[in-house]
Parts: sequence; structure tokens; C-alpha cells
Amino acid sequence: MIYLYIDTSSDYLYTALSNDNALFCEKKIKLETNLSKDALFEITKMFEEVNISKDSVDKIIVCNGPGSFTGTRIGITIAKVWAWSKKVPITTTNSLLGMALSSSKKCIHVPLIDARRDHVYAAIYDSEYQEILKPSHILLTELMDKLSKLSDYEFISNDEFEDLEINLYNPDLFKIIEFTKNNKEINPHAVNPEYLKLTAAEEKKLND
Repeated sequence: MIYLYIDTSSDYLYTALSNDNALFCEKKIKLETNLSKDALFEITKMFEEVNISKDSVDKIIVCNGPGSFTGTRIGITIAKVWAWSKKVPITTTNSLLGMALSSSKKCIHVPLIDARRDHVYAAIYDSEYQEILKPSHILLTELMDKLSKLSDYEFISNDEFEDLEINLYNPDLFKIIEFTKNNKEINPHAVNPEYLKLTAAEEKKLND
């Protein structure tokens, strides 16, 4: 089985090709505003670099958020079109789990993404990566209150938070693929972003 992993939920493109035994190739590229323009190009180039046909992919794993609204949509669109056009099975995973999985520490993992206005996207996973707190859009103070009842935990993020000691997120893409490759397959048309937070337009409509 050959797996294609795609995560564009941040300023970075994280993508990889692997089989059940090893990683063929991976890319961790900060694209920022060039994400929409360059993501598909970089993914396609990855196949060329390892001389693997794009038709050889057996399953696609795509990160469906949380994170950047625009970034997440880019990866989802690439993955959905690829899966539909090539008739390839597709499944999803979330960015917070990927952050937790990339840590090898035997402790509680607390991945964080800055959601602004004193909120974060966060989850809490135990040392075996099982959910203690499901991925949530939550006040940082509320998260800290939940953590006050726990001990031996680490924060993982690419963002900075005042007064928090953060371990930088460096994706272990093979580990993420291995952990999520057997997730339930989804109809490509049913694959959608999981923002956890309403968009500005949705919030305005709700408050009108």
C-alpha cells in the first residue's frame, strides 16, 4: 500500500509518501501566502523526486483542520479532487493529533494552535495518544483550568504563548501515517474541513 499524506492547515505544507514499512519522501515547507499557488506543485514534484507514479497511490490521508481556514481548504480540495478523479480511498485526520503523535515523550500531550482573542485550538492526549479532551476551540484560561487537574504534560505548538514552555512542532509524518492509515474511508464529496470555530461570516449571521 502506498499512502499520500497532505496537511496544509497552517503556513506549512506537510506532505509525504510512504508504504507500510518506510517513508519514501516528505516535504515540510513554509509556503505562507504561496500555499494556494505552490502546494499542488510541490506535491507533484515529490512524486517525481522518488520516481513514483501518481497513479500508484492506494490511499490518501488529509488533515481536515483545525487551523487556517484558507490553508485547510487548499489541502482538502487537492485531496478530494485527487481521490475522486483517481478513484482512490480517502480518509481524514486532525492537525492536533498529528502534533501529539510527533512527540516521543511518555507524558500527556497538549497540542496548541493560536486561535486569537485569548482562544486556542487544543486537545489533550494521554501518553498513548488517546483523547482526554477532544479537539476544541477553547479559551486558554479554560484549558489551563482543565490541566490543573493533570500533571506531567507538555505543550506542542508552532505558535508562541506568553508564560508557556512550548515544544516546537516538527511533524513525524511516517508516525502520523501509520497511526491514521486505517481510519474509516470517506466518500470524497463528504470530506470537509473541521474548523471547530465559526467563520466570521457565520458568527455575524448568528448574531444578526
